[in-house]
This record gives sequence, C-alpha cells and structure tokens, in this order.
Amino acid sequence: MSEVAVADNQQAVLDLVSAFNRIDVDGVMRCLHPEAVYHNMPVDPVSGERSIRAVIESFTSAASEINWEMVNVSITAEGHVMTERLDRFKINNRWITLPVMGIFEVTDGLITCWRDYFDMEQFQSQLKATQS
Repeated sequence: MSEVAVADNQQAVLDLVSAFNRIDVDGVMRCLHPEAVYHNMPVDPVSGERSIRAVIESFTSAASEINWEMVNVSITAEGHVMTERLDRFKINNRWITLPVMGIFEVTDGLITCWRDYFDMEQFQSQLKATQS
C-alpha cells in the first residue's frame, strides 16, 4: 500500500473522530461509504446509511459534548486503521469515559467497515449514573 493511501486512510478516520467531537452527525456520515458496515461488538452490526445514522444519533443525541481522544493509531499492512481511543460523552453534566479499540477499513477515502470493541457493562453503568 502506498504512503499516500495509508495517509488517506488515516485521515478518513481522523475526520470521523473530528466530526464526532463536533457532534456533527452529517459530518460523520460523510466519512462513511453509503453501504458501510458498523459493528459495536457487544451488539449486532448495522449496515447502510439509514441504519448507521440511527445508531449514531441514538448515542449522540443525549450528549451535550463529545470528546474522543486518540491514544494510539496504527495502520496494518492491508491499510486498515486501528485506533485506541477514550470516547467521552457528557450527559446531564456528567462525563462517561469508555476505552475503545476500533478497526476501520477504508476504500477510496471512505470507511467501508468499522468495528469497535468495548465493555458494554462499563458503558451502561456509567450511563445509569448520569440518570441520577
């Protein structure tokens, strides 16, 4: 894979993270191929623009702020982008912080497959605390 393609793949993921940090769902969707697959590993995968948008809106709509911090980024020999992140969501003036490992497959500058690995129980327990 050429250095340009590697840089383009990484930039696609950085653009996605930047859009999340702005809570810009349209910006997030522009980073994804219309028929992309998005899989939060604790739940079933979704595919296609409408389904992915619904999932993204479900967890961004409650947040007044989002801050995804990139801890590490690497590129595989195949050009997949691997991220170690701290995904933070401010809900009801309380921050939820979730360690996440993400794998992104990118083709022609668009994310075609996105898999995130995290502990759903950790997320749910913090979410519950924002409700009190």
